[in-house]
Amino acid sequence: MDRDHLPPVSVVNACLRDGRGGSPTAVLDDAPLSEEQRRRVPVALGTSHAVFVTTGEDGRGRPTASLRFFTAEGELPACGHGTVAALALLAERSGAEEYRVSLSASGRAFDGRAVREGGDREGGARYRADFDPGPVQLRRPAAEETAQVLDALGVTPDLLGDGACTIASVGRPRLLVPLRTRSALAALVPDTDRLRAACDRLGLLGCYVHSVPTAEGRASARMFAPSIGVPEDIANANSTACLMAHLATGQGADSVTVDMGDTLGAPATITASITAGAGPGPSGPLVRVGGTAVLAHVR
Repeated sequence: MDRDHLPPVSVVNACLRDGRGGSPTAVLDDAPLSEEQRRRVPVALGTSHAVFVTTGEDGRGRPTASLRFFTAEGELPACGHGTVAALALLAERSGAEEYRVSLSASGRAFDGRAVREGGDREGGARYRADFDPGPVQLRRPAAEETAQVLDALGVTPDLLGDGACTIASVGRPRLLVPLRTRSALAALVPDTDRLRAACDRLGLLGCYVHSVPTAEGRASARMFAPSIGVPEDIANANSTACLMAHLATGQGADSVTVDMGDTLGAPATITASITAGAGPGPSGPLVRVGGTAVLAHVR
């Protein structure tokens, strides 16, 4: 499927920073397409991900939306910035200042919200969207699991932060790797082929490498996921939710703001926080995650 034969599709820039940048994400109404056709959509549009949306209503008249996420490599059970993008487009269609919807993906039901925040620098409507990413499962990896991944990343022991590496899962597992400084993070040049092989052997979605958060809860991160056809992701909201759960469990933190995309020339920011007034769920802290998004264009 090339650009000339695509169904109607919107490109939404998700997880903007100060109204700029963000991760371009294809969002379109679901249709009877084959898996191969779905995988071709992000390739044709030059986006990392595509989100297919089926809308409806529940028995009480509340809007519902079922989401499916694809990269060039295949379907994913979840995609955080894809969810932010879908929420912004659904809110734009609704015309509401505050839009709430019951979402479902991979058999899981969860809630989402998008609030209109005004226009971006080019006059389009901008939305602040957030959602419940689901329970985050955390575990300490064995030394042999981290060694092969860190070697492929080019991370030496002197670069590691004080916190230990963690395998975190929300939908699929990924390795969280803390580095001491933002400069060390920016300088990383992973061996993509070796990293993909290591992640494939360990069953990992990829590696979310982040700086140690400041006292104010600000950090930077880079997400490398060659196993799903994304050598580096501009924005990764679900991994940021995983980091939030890890920080809440180990340090008692209640919020984090993460900058991504700078090395790709597309600044992005994701925020995550512990759900206020809620006790921990059966798998750990309850998290909400999100960012701002703007409709870039409709094709």
